[in-house]
Amino acid sequence: MYTQSLDLPGQPQHGPTSANADQAARQAAFDARIAEDAKIEPMDWMPEAYRKTLVRQISQHAHSEIIGMQPEGNWISRAPSLKRKAILLAKVQDEGGHGLYLYSAAETLDASRDALLDGLHSGRAKYSSIFNYPTLTWADVGVIGWLVDGAAIMNQIPLCRCSYGPYARAMIRICKEESFHQRQGFDALLSMMRGTEAQRAMVQDAVDRWWFPVLMMFGPPDAASTNSTQTMAWGIKRISNDDLRQKFVDATVEQARVLGVTLPDPGLVWNDERGHYDYSPLDWEEFWRVINGDGPCNRERLATRVKAHEDGAWVREAALAHAEKRARRASPAKAA
Repeated sequence: MYTQSLDLPGQPQHGPTSANADQAARQAAFDARIAEDAKIEPMDWMPEAYRKTLVRQISQHAHSEIIGMQPEGNWISRAPSLKRKAILLAKVQDEGGHGLYLYSAAETLDASRDALLDGLHSGRAKYSSIFNYPTLTWADVGVIGWLVDGAAIMNQIPLCRCSYGPYARAMIRICKEESFHQRQGFDALLSMMRGTEAQRAMVQDAVDRWWFPVLMMFGPPDAASTNSTQTMAWGIKRISNDDLRQKFVDATVEQARVLGVTLPDPGLVWNDERGHYDYSPLDWEEFWRVINGDGPCNRERLATRVKAHEDGAWVREAALAHAEKRARRASPAKAA
């Protein structure tokens, strides 16, 4: 879900409306562009519900990237080799960059970055449930690359065709970098699986702990995803939660065989009639509990993020002061 807007209980349902003839004409022009699969740009008219949905989805995605730096960042100083440390540094840096791209995209929709961050820090805004689980061993870092980033890519590739131009263009670069993240995770695990028995056991343990939370990343079942119909009609979301989840399961089973690990689901069997793998029902009570702040690391992750923001206040203040000074110096020259 870390690339799809999370539908939360109690949210109002929106749909296009027309208060007068001018509004109706604008709505008709917007609908025509959506029907043509054309991009909506920041200066174009758009329904308020469309704008709000995009702000919610893009900000949740941005928050997820920023919070997602923490589980792996904790392992930078403990990486087993200089090579792995350099790779992990690059990966965490990429995630920070993804957050910045996405906050910038949200700002094109008249969203204030300060307001978006305040929503995150106060706990009002949500981010992907997957980043509230602990990274207990080095194998967890590899599993995040292989499974978590693999699921992210499955979500994000359709977003390169999102109807909102700035979001779609940001996703093109993000997807390229996420592909690197997924490959390095698989490579790290493959090296461990070719190592000692203890290393192989460490990888299997990590896969056992992360598999089901990763499947829940795609968001609630389609029947419980109340806004999906509208977001798909708008061309924001292209593929449903359940279809993305199924596509991920089908692809990952084959990757697990190459890696030599067992996916921890006794219900994971090929269904000839469907042409897909069946898998066991997911624990949606756990999903909502974690999303709503009661996961293994929710408080730790949010507290770390708030502290980092507060500790960096002087940098932001200095940058603003410097920008104001440059503007004052440039003013007389322009007037002359």
